Amino acid sequence: MIHEYQKNVLTMSKKIVLVLAVVAVILSCNKAGDNEYIVTGTIKGIDNGKTVTLEVQDQLTGQLKPIDTVKIENGKFTFTGSAKEPEMHLIQVEKVEGKIPFILENGDIDMVINKDSISITKVTGTYNNEELTSYKENGMKIQKKMMKFQNVNMAKMTEAQQKNDTVVMNSLRKEYSKFQEEFAKQSEEYLNTHPKAFISALIIEGMFNQMIPDVSKIKKYYTALDKSIKDTKHGKNIKTKLDQLTKPVAAVGATEVGSIAPDFIAPSPNGKSISLKESLGKVTIIDFWASWCAPCRAENPANVAMYNELHAKGLNIIGVSLDKDATKWKEAIAKDKLTWNQISNLKEFDDPIALTYNIKQIPSTLVLDASGKIVAKDLRGAELKAKVVELLGK
Repeated sequence: MIHEYQKNVLTMSKKIVLVLAVVAVILSCNKAGDNEYIVTGTIKGIDNGKTVTLEVQDQLTGQLKPIDTVKIENGKFTFTGSAKEPEMHLIQVEKVEGKIPFILENGDIDMVINKDSISITKVTGTYNNEELTSYKENGMKIQKKMMKFQNVNMAKMTEAQQKNDTVVMNSLRKEYSKFQEEFAKQSEEYLNTHPKAFISALIIEGMFNQMIPDVSKIKKYYTALDKSIKDTKHGKNIKTKLDQLTKPVAAVGATEVGSIAPDFIAPSPNGKSISLKESLGKVTIIDFWASWCAPCRAENPANVAMYNELHAKGLNIIGVSLDKDATKWKEAIAKDKLTWNQISNLKEFDDPIALTYNIKQIPSTLVLDASGKIVAKDLRGAELKAKVVELLGK
């Protein structure tokens, strides 16, 4: 009887130990606290003591900046801290070519790195990183087909270019454009089904970089985002850009001398969205022009000389082109050596910026002081330079 009792106690003790062991394993797999991240990386073939740097893109300069550095020990490294919201970061391993993009957010983030092929690094552990990995893997399927097409048709395209065979060139370009359409379809399908994913905000932001952004489509996808994503820095940035692109024409007098110049945003020749606000200097000239406008082109040499002389002292210029043909716009910028910020919606006088500023003819200029206030309009040549010099001297 006693022996049977002891046997039952022993069996029960083993069960308790087993339960405790399972609990310990569960707890060890979820080490990060509620407002904490733990990034754990595994990399073989790298000596102890080599550094691993955590980087993020600086919002103002666009340059990558280091925010933390640790050392590899026994093939592993760990970053810890707290993230206010999800944000794209990169990992740089000393002596290893390439960087590993991932989303830094609170939680346990794990990555297994192949030092000889950084691009196949798989990042897991948190919702947004699982989603990023899945999204990239689907994108790679399209990219592999695209690369195969390039390899198969490279010689054919080269021969067609040499012979100026536009029929073959256009046919190949048409086939190649299908891959771009696949990428766009993948992104849009993702947006339709992932309103709570951080990369949905990044995809929508990227849509502003199209030569002519589809505002109605962007608005639709932004509206469908979960509040948690709308409240992030990138979500708020989307809202700001949408407001700028959809705001009504300025009221009469809003662009007259003495008024603060209404902000605007539009694509640059390389597709990057540039705003007036980020282009302001001590003195700023808004230059409305177009490649087809002979008087505008005639003014450019004087503007180039003035800019080269006074930019270091605080003069900025932002060119707003009322072009319709992107190629001719870009060719004019290169030929006239216009090195300052250039933007255009390629809508001629229907450009929303031109409508806001009530521009009826070009060339047309506005001179702003450091606060963004309009201090002069439609000055040219020596008169324009004199005003700029006067304002820079204050």
